[in-house]
Amino acid sequence: MTAQYPPHTAMVATSDLRSIPEAGVAVIFGASGGIGAALVEAIAATGRFAQVIALSRSTSPSIDLLDEASLERAAALADAQGALRLVIDATGFLHDDQQGPEKSWRQLDAAHLTRSFALNAIGPALIMKHVLPRLPRSGKAVFATLSARVGSIGDNRLGGWYSYRASKAALNQLVRTAAVELARRSSDALCIALHPGTVATALSAPFAATGLEVHSPAAAARHLLAVIDQLPADANGGFFDWRGQTVPW
Repeated sequence: MTAQYPPHTAMVATSDLRSIPEAGVAVIFGASGGIGAALVEAIAATGRFAQVIALSRSTSPSIDLLDEASLERAAALADAQGALRLVIDATGFLHDDQQGPEKSWRQLDAAHLTRSFALNAIGPALIMKHVLPRLPRSGKAVFATLSARVGSIGDNRLGGWYSYRASKAALNQLVRTAAVELARRSSDALCIALHPGTVATALSAPFAATGLEVHSPAAAARHLLAVIDQLPADANGGFFDWRGQTVPW
């Protein structure tokens, strides 16, 4: 049976993140993207955090998923501002002018595969490396990374998109593994993967099929925060969509 946290209400839900203790620090990695920017705005609007720190390649400090030292500096700076209660990795790479999703194995390219894994799996793993040990040992704290339903092995019925699918599947395994270790340190903390649905951003725009339900970044942010707010401690290590439904691995 498919688990659901909460019942199917996220389409109309808004969240003030009351399940997370007040006066902590919220951090968004990838804050220059459509979903990341919307998350910063929505989190700040709750008024529950002493600081909301937005991080991207253009902020100070800047972050670069290919530069671990930049991720460590950013995590340390955020931690120095107070208890890290909510950290969201909103980074992700699907396509640019150098590469796009593969339709066939004939298009597989070692450099493109390496780049997808570096940006979608290794970079987020290094964020986890430097953030998870800094989460409070008690009280709800959440690290969430944006994954994708196409990273689900069990839900793969269409094929294609080799590097994106594989790198997001790797990210899901990294989240699951890190969650096991996190539970030994902070029993109230969660390390989770979230599927935001199809969102009207530059990442998904070329691939939004006719008739597909597409959310605005602001709506996506509201949905994701509603799910985060209502997830219990035993959801640690889970993979959830924007409605709060468990996505198969």
